[in-house]
Amino acid sequence: MAISGSFRRHRVVVLALDGLLPFELGIPQRIFGKARDTDGRPLYEVVTCSVRPPGPVETDADFSVLVANGPEALAGADTVVVPASYELGPVQQEGILTPELAAALTLVRPGTRLVSICTGSYVLAAAGYLDGRPATTHWMHAEHFQELFPQIRVDADVLFVDDGDVLTSAGVAAGIDLCLHLVRRDHGAAVANEVARRTVVPPHRDGGQAQYIQRPVPEAQSAGTTAARAWALGRLHEPIQLRDMAEQESMSVRTFTRRFREEVGVSPGQWLTRQRVEHARHLLESSDLSIDQVARDAGFGTAQSMRQHLQATLGVTPTTYRRTFRSGSGADGTDGTEGGNSLASTHP
Repeated sequence: MAISGSFRRHRVVVLALDGLLPFELGIPQRIFGKARDTDGRPLYEVVTCSVRPPGPVETDADFSVLVANGPEALAGADTVVVPASYELGPVQQEGILTPELAAALTLVRPGTRLVSICTGSYVLAAAGYLDGRPATTHWMHAEHFQELFPQIRVDADVLFVDDGDVLTSAGVAAGIDLCLHLVRRDHGAAVANEVARRTVVPPHRDGGQAQYIQRPVPEAQSAGTTAARAWALGRLHEPIQLRDMAEQESMSVRTFTRRFREEVGVSPGQWLTRQRVEHARHLLESSDLSIDQVARDAGFGTAQSMRQHLQATLGVTPTTYRRTFRSGSGADGTDGTEGGNSLASTHP
């Protein structure tokens, strides 16, 4: 999506706290910093700051990082990201902010988007930003987090929670998923997918996917479901039955379903629907196909079925999505309401 000459880059400010994890500190720069419009211009400005004047910030590794900005950088943020720290002290032990952290957060303007990665959620919670809201954190800390902040609706089984202007993610790599989700929300699937390709990570893992999978890879000499997923991705435009996918791995439907959920974290039907939604988004952004044709090519069968799934997943209709992330497509803008088989009747 191209930007106009009057466009001001969205400013992401990353709050570096003592005891931070260097990997998580680098996630916002890696994801937001690589997002470009169609002319190659950066869509975000990423700034790192600390709660103290410029200087070194300790990490959980054997080195510190030199942060060039103090807390005043928070005043100009459009989005504030709080990565995890292993030295949160009273924030994690008692649910209260330290004086310098409390003073820094007073600089955040009302309406600023707030994001936490892993145990950075403790900071948002202690500041009261998560009161009465759904949130997540690393699964190892979820029980303690809920006990410390009973007013928060904690979901320990998801990669991230998007509650509009406040978003929280589970541990480490889930921060990548959340940042990609925000790029996708801000600028569409094409921009997010390009960032994912540059970063060599999956372009989309849904926030509702389980963060802890009992057996993420098959046991030695045990068949997996990779071939079935590859087979299905090449046939999204066709009706795909659960038994068809199971046959690709020479498994019974019951065994395949269990193995699939163990490996991917969701059922085959949920996974397939998400792949179709992502393919529809790509087609809406990148092609001049009519809404009806996009629905057929993505495997939804009818425009009405696709409309229902995009509305449930994205909160918008196909036409609204195309209008938001693609200008001047010249495509047929009708959403279509003709009848047809429901998704449930043709998909696993």
